[in-house]
Amino acid sequence: MSWFEAIVLGITQGLTEFLPISSTGHLRIVPAFAGWEDPGALFTAVIQLGTMLAVVIYFWRDLIRITGVWLRSLRRPELRGELDARMGWYIILATIPIGVFGLAFNDQIENGARNLYLIGVVLIVLGLILMVAEKVGRKTRGLEEVTRTDAIWVGLAQAMALVPGTSRSGATITAGLFLGMEREAAARFSFLLSIPAIVLSGLYGLTELISGEDDVAFGALAIATIAAFVVGYVSIAFLLRYLARHSTYIFVVYRVVLGAVVLILTATGTIS
Repeated sequence: MSWFEAIVLGITQGLTEFLPISSTGHLRIVPAFAGWEDPGALFTAVIQLGTMLAVVIYFWRDLIRITGVWLRSLRRPELRGELDARMGWYIILATIPIGVFGLAFNDQIENGARNLYLIGVVLIVLGLILMVAEKVGRKTRGLEEVTRTDAIWVGLAQAMALVPGTSRSGATITAGLFLGMEREAAARFSFLLSIPAIVLSGLYGLTELISGEDDVAFGALAIATIAAFVVGYVSIAFLLRYLARHSTYIFVVYRVVLGAVVLILTATGTIS
């Protein structure tokens, strides 16, 4: 992999990890459009560590506060009803499904799930589901009203992101909208829940690379990860501001159009 490819793929990861348009799908589509080799699921998993660092730095105050209150609540029952203590448990609960399904279907994720036909279909279907959520969601609940049940449902939705084309943020924001959350609250909740999932995925991919099961050049990997971090940080700030004033329809249109283009080009043999 050349440095140019690494930079492009890192920028792609940073732009698409937090927007509801699927980073893993784009890291399969962009190389196909450019005529490059598929970087593979492990490369995709490792450069997610760049976007993980971006979300940790962006939300570091929230994370320190949540961690501190959650730890104190283990000894002090009177703190367990506070939002930060509950949020600590919600993040743990929501991470369980993606961890279980990720281990159970690891081989399918690394191989069959990267099929361009599947990615195109999933882009369209999840886009249409997001449109429905945008229409029917009440969008009246803030983070302080999130419950344990909400965390479980959003966690199950997050597990769907194991299929390229779904989008972790897309699935979790969609679930949040269906549950009546405000757009910005759904996005913020999505970002906080993404941290352990991205860390687990990235560390797993990194151990696979270190063990010699993949021949990706570490220099290209480092460049892509740094690019993903810088662009990912900007993407978080953009999306939170955007959703405070706008709907998600622009992402619906983008997903449907891109999915249709991928299906057409794949069917005609233009990309593979």
